[in-house]
Amino acid sequence: MSDTTLGQPKASLGVGTLVGETFSILFKHFIQVVIVGFVPSLFGFLISGLLVGFGEALGIRQQDFSGGGSIVANVLSVLVSMVVYSITTALLVQLAYDAKLSRPVRLGRYFGPALSTVVPLAILTIVVTILVGIGMAFLVIPGLWVYAVFAVMAPAVVIERAGFGGLSRSKYLTKEYRWPIAGALVLAIICASILNLVALFVVGLIAAAGSIGMVIGVVLFAAISTVGAGFLSILVALIYARLREIKEGVSVDQIAAVFD
Repeated sequence: MSDTTLGQPKASLGVGTLVGETFSILFKHFIQVVIVGFVPSLFGFLISGLLVGFGEALGIRQQDFSGGGSIVANVLSVLVSMVVYSITTALLVQLAYDAKLSRPVRLGRYFGPALSTVVPLAILTIVVTILVGIGMAFLVIPGLWVYAVFAVMAPAVVIERAGFGGLSRSKYLTKEYRWPIAGALVLAIICASILNLVALFVVGLIAAAGSIGMVIGVVLFAAISTVGAGFLSILVALIYARLREIKEGVSVDQIAAVFD
């Protein structure tokens, strides 16, 4: 297998097709996507709620940064969110390939591979988040470019067991395709943000009912926000598969075979 042959026209990433496939997988397997993402998301919100308060974790109350203890709690809450995102991504990457190949979605089978890669995946997710944040601090465009460079780090870690080499692997795969990837990711982030805003609005209304409302709000927010995160994770999985196909001639069924 080799990279794109010198002198040949560069193959198109096919952003429109990838986004369309992502919506198709999400809608056809909506319940499974919600189930896969719901459990880690719910645990994440519960831990964050215990650390900083449930209103603050849901975003319906302003966070307190007045003392050293509250700053530590908020930092820990962010780290918990990143770990949860890593686990959810690792689970949904596998679901995406089974769905694309029209194979049965086997939820129980996904947890072993996901948990076995969670340490490098979580650490690298934190690293990428920091790098993207630095890029965003200068201007939005550099932040998006950095995000695109490392966009397929998660599938590389989960599928190829790249470990801490996931960053360099993503850097190689995304080369020459970073701006189309950035465009696709912006669309996914917009969709996820809209869903999160809807979730916050609904949760804000329900949480006003008191303690029981807060509990219901946490569960609802975990469920609704999972849809946005699921869309992004599925899109990233399909982008990774497309890049492997273009650069290395590897098909989706060959990629998915590592879990058989």
